[in-house]
Amino acid sequence: MGRPRTFDIDAAVDRAMELFWRQGFEGTSTEDLVEGLGIARGSLYKAFGSKEQLYAMALRRYCERHATGLIEMLDRAEQVRPAIRAALLEMAEADLTDPELGCLLVNAATERSAHQDTVRQVSRTMSQIESALAGALERAQARGDIAADKKPRELAQFLTTFLQGLRVMGKARADRAFLNNAVEVALGALD
Repeated sequence: MGRPRTFDIDAAVDRAMELFWRQGFEGTSTEDLVEGLGIARGSLYKAFGSKEQLYAMALRRYCERHATGLIEMLDRAEQVRPAIRAALLEMAEADLTDPELGCLLVNAATERSAHQDTVRQVSRTMSQIESALAGALERAQARGDIAADKKPRELAQFLTTFLQGLRVMGKARADRAFLNNAVEVALGALD
């Protein structure tokens, strides 16, 4: 009979998420994971199967936290424009604070574009964000906050694409004025 697990799986996935987020999949070695998670190599493989499987769990965790937070904020928003502005400015501020970190979703899409499971996870999350934006924009249009001739689904596609571009520009060290101006120009599409 094997020894019982002596570490918290959820905490280990969180720490792995941080390592992959900061260092990327290729830049994070098994030794980095063993050291960062504070577990033996054998325990790492027994608990997670492989570095690849742990990465998939960490990426799912990131997507659940960040996409869910945005989706819930949009669902609760009484006015969509200030809610979208706040979300975009919050992302820009995070990138200004720590441009090396960026967005794990963008990092995953660019580093692992040839890995189908990663691409599926990124696409699924982007679709969830787009749907939440479309729903919020449809509700805003029904209230008269957005012109009747606007197409909420197309606006949601634009904003989803813009959001990821904003994250890339943050990682490229665009300054606050540039990022803030870009957010305001993007919000102009809602007029």
